[in-house]
Amino acid sequence: HVQLVESGGGSVQAGGSLRLSCKVSESTYDHFCMAWFRQSPGKEREGVAVVALDGETTYADSVRGRFIISKDSAKKTVTLQMNQLQPNDTAVYYCAARRWQCTVVPSDFDHWGQGTQVTVS
Repeated sequence: HVQLVESGGGSVQAGGSLRLSCKVSESTYDHFCMAWFRQSPGKEREGVAVVALDGETTYADSVRGRFIISKDSAKKTVTLQMNQLQPNDTAVYYCAARRWQCTVVPSDFDHWGQGTQVTVS
């Protein structure tokens, strides 16, 4: 059973930074595409960033140049460094995993964390 545990959310003023972390409890961690999604009230869940098995990264246009996704295979973690945060970045952020091929479609992901709130004022 794959478990994803997020940490690092919180409140910050516009222009500030936050770092989200996701710990994966799975021995075959390197077989997973890892992603961060977010969801605001009344909106659909959207992809923020993904990192593929080979380390290739993909970002949503709205965060490219401000957010950085990275993974640490030794620690079995994936992090999302969020810089220059804006009020419209406010959302619940979710870590997600799926085996092998990466997509940015939420329904393609099999495993989800509990979510962590990010509030930018």
